[in-house]
Parts: sequence; structure tokens; C-alpha cells
Amino acid sequence: MEFALNTLPVIILLIPLVSFLILIFFKWKLPRNGDWLGTSLLFVNLFLSFYVLYAFLSKGEYKVTFEWFSLGAGDSVFTAGFTIDALSALMLVVVNLISAVVHLFSVKYMEGDAKYGTYFAYLGLFTFSMLGIVVTNNLLIMYVFWELVGLSSYLLIGFWYENKPPQEAAKKAFIVNRIGDVGFLTGIMIVFLFIGQFGFSEIFEGVQVGKLSGGWLTAAGILIFCGAVGKSAQFPLHVWLPDAMEGPTPVSALIHAATMVAAGVYLVARVFIMFTADALTVITYIGAITAFISATIALTQDDIKKILAYSTISQLGYMIMALGIGAYSYGVFHLVTHAFFKACLFLGAGSVIIAMHHVQNISELGGLRKKMPLTFITFLVSTVSISGIPLTSGFLSKDSILAATIAFGNVNGGINYIIPVIAFLVAGLTAFYMFRIVIKTFFGEPGNKEKFAQCKESPLAMTLPLIILAVLSIFIFYSFNPIDAGSGWFLNTVQNPESLNVGTVGAIYNIIPQTEFQELIHHAHYPAMAMSIVIALLGILIAFVFYYWKKVDTEKWKVKLKPIYLFSLNKWYFDELYHYTAVSFTMLLSKLSDMFDKYIVDGLVNGSATFIKKTADFSGLFDKYIVDGLVNLSAGTVGFFGAIFRKTQTGKVQTYLAFLLFGIIVLYLIIRFI
Repeated sequence: MEFALNTLPVIILLIPLVSFLILIFFKWKLPRNGDWLGTSLLFVNLFLSFYVLYAFLSKGEYKVTFEWFSLGAGDSVFTAGFTIDALSALMLVVVNLISAVVHLFSVKYMEGDAKYGTYFAYLGLFTFSMLGIVVTNNLLIMYVFWELVGLSSYLLIGFWYENKPPQEAAKKAFIVNRIGDVGFLTGIMIVFLFIGQFGFSEIFEGVQVGKLSGGWLTAAGILIFCGAVGKSAQFPLHVWLPDAMEGPTPVSALIHAATMVAAGVYLVARVFIMFTADALTVITYIGAITAFISATIALTQDDIKKILAYSTISQLGYMIMALGIGAYSYGVFHLVTHAFFKACLFLGAGSVIIAMHHVQNISELGGLRKKMPLTFITFLVSTVSISGIPLTSGFLSKDSILAATIAFGNVNGGINYIIPVIAFLVAGLTAFYMFRIVIKTFFGEPGNKEKFAQCKESPLAMTLPLIILAVLSIFIFYSFNPIDAGSGWFLNTVQNPESLNVGTVGAIYNIIPQTEFQELIHHAHYPAMAMSIVIALLGILIAFVFYYWKKVDTEKWKVKLKPIYLFSLNKWYFDELYHYTAVSFTMLLSKLSDMFDKYIVDGLVNGSATFIKKTADFSGLFDKYIVDGLVNLSAGTVGFFGAIFRKTQTGKVQTYLAFLLFGIIVLYLIIRFI
């Protein structure tokens, strides 16, 4: 049993890698490009993950650590390994479950694609990368897997790279995530500078004994959080996620609803106990701002996947906000529940898109309730869950967070009451825009009658994952009490950890113990529940008034509120703002650098080369006409006289005697007359 527990996490980690390697190199030799192999291995992984969760619930936390490498004469020993605690055990199940059902859904969704086998290989690579983040107990190794997740995301978003939009979306996601990752890496460097280790246990011990404290600890926490801002699409790096919908829809469910974007939330939860009160303040407000901005943008979008994308960003903001205010267990709870109902919503959207021959605009949909009953029911259940209606998992997790925000406001007072106000407002907006999708997609008259006529329910390989995920959106799997998650196994398993820093719970101005904060949340539970139900029902009612009963002419209101409508429709003009600031500045800097390189650097190099060439040409001419000229002149002269004197060298004695006689006569004449 112990051997199995010590090896299972490694096996679970490596199985998707094996799937990737086999499919990327040998898919052409396998039936159906090996889709059955990748899918089967992920369901095996899911079974093993459930076993690990069972083992954790039975035996408690366990870890395996080994020496990774050492520096010097063994003075600095660095360890690696894995830790199975409540957070990692649950995330193993979540990641493998979502990946398994996405594999199954993709069998039919991607059928006939030219790169069918490659697609399943990439899914395996992504799952391997994500599982590495979940199981490792080393911050540096987590960063390695973090970057692998970024690579996998890039490959899957740009899967149809032959088209321009996926190319641009993949590049945008990759570059924006790099911005956050630079902060993450800088935070790791600060931690190593002060503590000299990368293992989570060693880092937490170092913080506890004061090796890293004060402003440096706050800076390290905020910089590490920057990684989460990128991966989990938090303000101001949220702009990449909606564009990432250019990838295949199952990818949106796997990466951009349940797993990759959850990596940032997981990171914050994993290092939660080292955050200072100031760092948590930043985290709280970033989460709240993200939730609000994204919810307001989702109100006016018409692309079904874009609406779900902004909904995802908003819910991720909810989770980050919950962690920021100290409601650790509630943030993790919402991470898990959201993974299931949002994956169901994305896959449901994929089912609709395939049935309607890739129509994604909700204005062209409608009336699909009768044509696609299973898709409709599962989509509705997930929508009810994300809206926070009782008897669903979303109600339990959202209600817990809302109660925590009220407690947070009561503790800190003043401007900090904006946090519960935003939380409840976003809850109402979520219910409104989600039921807007339901009404415009499944009710009323079809917008595209030609494609509606050809529409039919998706095959079992696509509807079975929807059913599984919809069922997991019911309250019973988390708590037997439909209105109080506190008595359920989940929140009893995921306990709020004790902070290493005095005063991080509920903290901005006022520091209170964890037990007192939990007591305040308990007192706020029923008022929060009553308000959340009323606000959610109000949002749903307004959606029906607008889009089902059509008591309000939305087109007229678009004209009346045109500036506000366009502000939301154009996503608060963040893309334009970034284009005219960061992007334009970068392009200008690039052009200036190019000109500097071309005219200064290359000018100096080319000028030096030209000068040297001219000098060499002059030296060549001097050598040719002066040096070589003198040498050749001397040689010519010698040759000339040599040629003349050669005539006298006949080898005949008579000739030499004649020359001798002639010479004597000449010599006599010279002497005689001189």
C-alpha cells in the first residue's frame, strides 16, 4: 500500500506524457490515429486519481522527497518530490476528470480533422504539464511545468494555425502570459536569495523563522501572484482569454474553463500561507476588479464562446478574491465546482456549434430545446449552478464566498464594503447573461432556419460527458445539506491553513484570528444566502423579461445607452488601449532599435568595413605600382642587360679572343687620348 502511494502520483504524472510521445511519433501507425489510446489512458489516470484521493482521505497527507542536486561540497542540497494533501489530491481528480471527458468528447467533435492524431497528442502534453504543477513540492519545478502549460496552451489555441485568427490568438496568449511569468520568476529569485531553497516546506520554514519578511516578503508574494494574474487571466492581463476561443471548443473546456486558468488559483492556494496582509489586499482587489469588469463585458457579447470566456474570467476573479480575503477553503471549493459546470457549459456550446455547422452567434441560434434535448438539459443545469440557485454546487460555493465577503466588509469597514457589493452585483449579472445565452440559444425562433433544419442531437460520445459534468453540478456530491456547505465532506477536508504571518485573515486594517473570521462568516451565512438567491432570481427574471417575453425592446435601449453599450461591447477598449500604448510603444521601440541597428551599429560596422576596404585598395595600388613597380623595374633592368650580355656568351674561343682584342684596343684608345 505504501509503495503504491509513493509511486502512484509519479505514474499519474507520466501516463499523459506516454500518451503524448506515442501519438506524436506513431499516430500514423495506429487505428483512428490513436484517439482510443489517449482517451483510454486518461480514464485509467482518472481511476488512479480517485484512488489517490481515497488514500488521502483514509490516511491523511503524505509526501515523497528526494535529493535533486547539491552545490559546493554538499553545503546546499536541493530537494524535489511530490506532496499529496487536500489541495493536490482534489486537483488530481479535477484535472484528470476534465481531461478524460474532453478526450471522449473530442472523438466526435474533431472527427475528420486533418491533424486529428496531433490534437490528441497535444491534449496529453497539456495534461502532463498541468499534473506536474499539481503534484510537485518544489517552486522551481512548478515554474518549469508552468511554462510547459504555456507551451501546450500555445499549441492548442493555435491548432488551426493555417488561419489568421488562431495564429494571432496563440501569439497573444503566449506573450501576455510571459508578462506575468516574468513576475513569477522574479518572485522565485527573491525567495531563493533570502531562503536559498525552492522546496515549499523549506520556503515556509524560512518565512516562519524570519529569513524572508517585511517588504521583501510582500514583494515576493505579489510577484509570484503575477504568474497567477497571467495564467488565470486576471486584470490587467485578462485580454488573452477571450481571443483564445479561436482554438477547438473542447480545448476551451479543458484549458480555458477548468484546468490551465485554474493553475493561477492553485498557485495562490499553494503558497497562501506565505502571503502578507498587504499582498492579500492586492490579491483581493485584483480579483474583485476582474470579476466586475468581465461580468459587464459578458452582458453584450453575442459569440457564445466569448460570453463563456468572460464568464470564466469573472468566476476566476471570484476565486482570487475569496483567497485574498482569507476564505481559502471557499475559494478552492469554487475552483472545483466551477471546473465541472463551466466545462459542461463549454462542451454544451461545442455540441450546439457542431449541430449548427459552426454557428456561434447566439442571434443566429434559437429553438434548439426540442432538437437537442440532452444538450439543453445539461446546459440548463450548469447555467442554474453558475447562477447560484439552490440544490446546485455553484450555490454552495458562491454562497460561501458571498458570506465571506460580508464578514470581510464588517471586519474592515469603510471603502472595503465595496468587496461584498461587487460580489453580489457580479452574482446578479452572471445569472442575467447566462440565462440570456439559454433563452437565445434554446428558446424562441431559430435565427438561421437553414442550418436549424439540419440540426440534430449530438452523438453519445459528446452527450455522455455533458451528462457526467451536469450531474457533478448537483449539491449532493459536496454536502448532504443543500443550503450549507460547511457540514459537507469537501469543506471538512479542505481546511483553512494557518498563516505564517500574523494578521492575514480578513486583514487590511483590522487583523483577526482565523476562528473569529470563520465565526463572522457563519453569522453572515443566512443573510448572504437570502440576498444571493434574490439577486440571482432577479437576474434570471430580467433575462426572461428582455429576451423571452420581450417586454423590453433591447434594440431601442442599445441606441439610448449607446455609449455604455459600445463600452461593454468593445470590452472596455482594453485591446485598443493596449494597442495604442504598450503595443505601439513596443513597435516604436522596435523600429527605433531597427533604425539604430541599421544606421548606427550597421553604419559603424559598414563604415569601418568601407574604410578598411578603401585602405586595402590603396595598399593594393601602392603595392602593385610602387613596390611591385620597383621590383619589376629592377628585374626588368637586370633582365634587359642580361639579355644583351647573353649575346656575348656564345661559348666559342674565337669570339672571346675577338672581344678581348676589341677591349684592348678600346682601352688603349681611352688611355692614349685621355
